Amino acid sequence: MAKSETVRNAERLVEVMMKGNDASHDAAHAFRVRDLALSLAHEEGLDSSPISLEIVELAALLHDIGDYKYLRNLSEEKIVENFLEKEGLDTDLSSKILAIIKKMGFKEEISGVTNSSHSPEFGVVQDADRLDAIGAVGIARCFTFGGSRDRVLHDPNIQPRSDLSKDQYMNKDEQTTVNHFHEKLLKLKDLMKTKAGKTRAEKRHKFMEEFLKEFYQEWAGKA
Repeated sequence: MAKSETVRNAERLVEVMMKGNDASHDAAHAFRVRDLALSLAHEEGLDSSPISLEIVELAALLHDIGDYKYLRNLSEEKIVENFLEKEGLDTDLSSKILAIIKKMGFKEEISGVTNSSHSPEFGVVQDADRLDAIGAVGIARCFTFGGSRDRVLHDPNIQPRSDLSKDQYMNKDEQTTVNHFHEKLLKLKDLMKTKAGKTRAEKRHKFMEEFLKEFYQEWAGKA
């Protein structure tokens, strides 16, 4: 299927806005999430609606522009909204895309913003983003982000936090990279919204479990 001009413009916006990010949240991440989301959408039967696929593709591409972890100034929070308006998208379409982006984060689920009442488009976009956070790519991204923030790799004396609030999750002071697996990544499998997402998450989850098992053995000098 040929790309629309809006999708091509969205791709260019992603490349420009995410160019300065570390490799855990760069343009390649957005493009992987887009490809995953479209693949899940086809498995979930959304390909019968061109409008649904447009919502999925644009939300997936634009979801990390304005991410709080990379904000340089508050005006960047409006970039996606301004882009959709400039592209002349229907108000209803734009609203659906923005709603997905604003509610799909893990921190939003912690705060109760995400609930069982969600659109199929929301489900595939959120699942795609979470799939890219786990498995082999997820492991690589986790350590890339930790390194970019000079975070300690692992410290057995710093235990993972449980039952996190939104504010606690966003405040990662004195946390280690490995603890992020326990505080978020290992929880994602059970938070998938679609059948297709759940199936793919199983394999990626098991890969992380095996990785951590080996990591702890090597850390302790037992392997």
